[in-house]
Amino acid sequence: MGHTCAVNRTAYLLTLLLIGLLAPACGKKVGDSCATNIDCAQDGTRICDLSQPDGYCTVDGCDDSSCPSDSICVRFFDQKFPTGTCSSPPGTIGECQADELCVVCGPSASEPEQPCCVPAASERRYCAATCGNNGDCRDGYVCRTSDTLGSIALLPDPNASATAKFCAPNED
Repeated sequence: MGHTCAVNRTAYLLTLLLIGLLAPACGKKVGDSCATNIDCAQDGTRICDLSQPDGYCTVDGCDDSSCPSDSICVRFFDQKFPTGTCSSPPGTIGECQADELCVVCGPSASEPEQPCCVPAASERRYCAATCGNNGDCRDGYVCRTSDTLGSIALLPDPNASATAKFCAPNED
C-alpha cells in the first residue's frame, strides 16, 4: 500500500511540473504578433486579427469590462464612406443622423483629418494593447489616441475621459 502512495505522489508532482512548463505556451497578450488564433489563446478567448501587420492578438466583440487588464476595448467605425461632416465630440450624434455617430475621419490623399458622420452599424469592437508612448508598442506600431481616425475607447468608468491610448499599426 505504501508503494501505491509513492507512485501517486510522483505522478501528481510530474503533472504539476508539466502544467507549470506548459503554462507560458497557453497564449500571448493582446497586441502581440500572431499567425493563427491558437497563437493567441488555445482556449479560444483571443483571436488573431490577420488584417493587422504581423497579426494582432485581440478579443473580438469586447465590452467595457471584457478586455485583459493591459488592454482597452476600442470601438472602430468604417470611415470609408462618410455621410457628412460634423463638429460634435467623437462618439456623439450631434449633426449626424440618428443612426450615425460623429468620429474623426481621414486623413487621405484627398481629404484632411476631420470629424465626419459614419453609420453606427459599422461599429466593430476589439481589445487593444494600452500604451503611454510609442516605446510601449511593438515594432511597426505606434501609440495612438483613441479619439482619432474612426476609433473611440469604451471605458469601464463612464466619468473617465473617453480618450485613451492604444497600440495601432503605424500608418506612415
